[in-house]
Amino acid sequence: MTNPNLTTGSIWRLHQGDQEIARLAVTGTDMPWTHAEVETLPGFEEFRALFSDQERAVDKEDWERADACYTQIRSALTLTFPDGGPVAEFMLHIHDDGTAGWRWHDEPFDTVNP
Repeated sequence: MTNPNLTTGSIWRLHQGDQEIARLAVTGTDMPWTHAEVETLPGFEEFRALFSDQERAVDKEDWERADACYTQIRSALTLTFPDGGPVAEFMLHIHDDGTAGWRWHDEPFDTVNP
């Protein structure tokens, strides 16, 4: 059975608090990643540099910096499924070319503290 959240054209929404700041229109999947075109909305510009920093860190394989960006993104933003329900956990990359890729789970990722 196909997951309706992953249907091409379905819209996931990115929020800062109650404000919707971007819409992610699914273009395909390469599990575990979902890919989309991004429509930015008012409020997104505040986070553009953070997503660009994350992309540079990943390109340079600077995992410590990439993790720090991930933490900032997750502490400030929430993602909702096309039906409006909250996504419990996600790792989102919004690229400078207007595309996005993310992994998600309906339960929080386990975190292990050394």
